[in-house]
Amino acid sequence: MKENGITIKKYNPEWKNVFRELKKVLEHSLGDYILRVEHVGSTSVEGLSAKPIIDLDVVISHREILPKVIEKLSELGYSHQGDQGIKGREAFKRANSTVPFSEKNTEWMAHHLYVCALDNEELKRHLAFRDYLRANRDACLAYEKLKRELARTSPNRDVYTDGKEEFVFAILKKAAAS
Repeated sequence: MKENGITIKKYNPEWKNVFRELKKVLEHSLGDYILRVEHVGSTSVEGLSAKPIIDLDVVISHREILPKVIEKLSELGYSHQGDQGIKGREAFKRANSTVPFSEKNTEWMAHHLYVCALDNEELKRHLAFRDYLRANRDACLAYEKLKRELARTSPNRDVYTDGKEEFVFAILKKAAAS
């Protein structure tokens, strides 16, 4: 479904495989600089329709190693975009569709890459929201319905994103209470 420039596709099990392959490349390149790579966002929730864009959070132990991580990600073809207004969550942009560069010259699916320290609040929010949707099918279905409605009615991506905010906060409140 594509409305107003926003594409929502039925859940695709291939998204999980793409994440795994991206994770392998990142772990190989970043090695001991990172703790783990998390698949977050709607593509990480089995059965949930989503914009076909993989969201990845690269988790580091502390911000002091961020310069080394930025350097390593640069070698893979990512450019550091700063925190984009979300404190402690560092965003990275791909130079082209073959990023991250690998021996296979893979054309990668669209993805967003962020780096967060283990104690970062945005990382905690991403994981809590994902985990709640994974465990609560009714919430997952309600979120999908909202996303489809917003994709149909929103004039642009900013309005679409803002329209999800109240739902996300309500889920995070429920996740914190459970």
